[in-house]
Amino acid sequence: MELQGKTAVITGGASGIGLATARQLATSGVNLVLGDIEAAPLHEAVESLRASGANVIGLLGDVAKEADVFALRDAAVSEFGTAHIVFNNAGVGAGPAIGTPKKVWDWVMGVNVDGVINGINAFVPMFLEQNEGHVVNTGSLAGLGGVPGMGAYCASKFAVVGISECLFHELLLSGKNVGVSALCPGFVRTRIHESHRNMPDELKSYNETPTTKAISDFAAKAVNSGIDVTEVAIAVENAIRTNTFWILTHEHSAIRTTEQRAAWMQGGPPPGIDLSRATKG
Repeated sequence: MELQGKTAVITGGASGIGLATARQLATSGVNLVLGDIEAAPLHEAVESLRASGANVIGLLGDVAKEADVFALRDAAVSEFGTAHIVFNNAGVGAGPAIGTPKKVWDWVMGVNVDGVINGINAFVPMFLEQNEGHVVNTGSLAGLGGVPGMGAYCASKFAVVGISECLFHELLLSGKNVGVSALCPGFVRTRIHESHRNMPDELKSYNETPTTKAISDFAAKAVNSGIDVTEVAIAVENAIRTNTFWILTHEHSAIRTTEQRAAWMQGGPPPGIDLSRATKG
């Protein structure tokens, strides 16, 4: 895809990977529609991008709500005529497989999985009709292999990878000029370990349990040892340009994880967990 003059919609666009990708795409002449649940960071991101010369608008919203994601599509059409790229990137993390309340599971799955489903439903029919478009879904290395202490997050990211693979095959069968990419990074220096800042108020007491605090402290150290968001943004742009499915910023870890699972399925030992390999790539 030639990017000059195209329009991209990015959820979770006010910080982290979303904002870095917005900045990267803006340098290539892409119009931007940013969606985020946090008002102040969204306003700051939009103003900063405009100051650098980008054509950008921002909308508050919750990706777990279908109407909010369809509003992003409608805003893109109203402001820029259409959209060509949707980056279903908004995400949160919480919860080991043992002891995580169902309401916390629902929150994680609502943002991470329903957000992707809503993005596909809002944008892919339009992409197919105009015979041009690209979907990027944010998965994770945690969507390629289970990790202790991350049950809800891993479940959501496994779902995103599976949905993305199904979408790839359906788009291939359609014969249309519409592509999809699955972004599966390791640790990246974002605020994912601070996801509780956007947790519904009635769930926030969950973050005070000793297990949750210990997992959060570990996650903060791992995330802060990760790669810079700019590396991810460049990889996302390249995948859109070249219609590449897998975006693996930590390629060795991604492939090794998959190889170890295959060996386990054939009677070998369970994979060892070395999260340090998922930091610097």
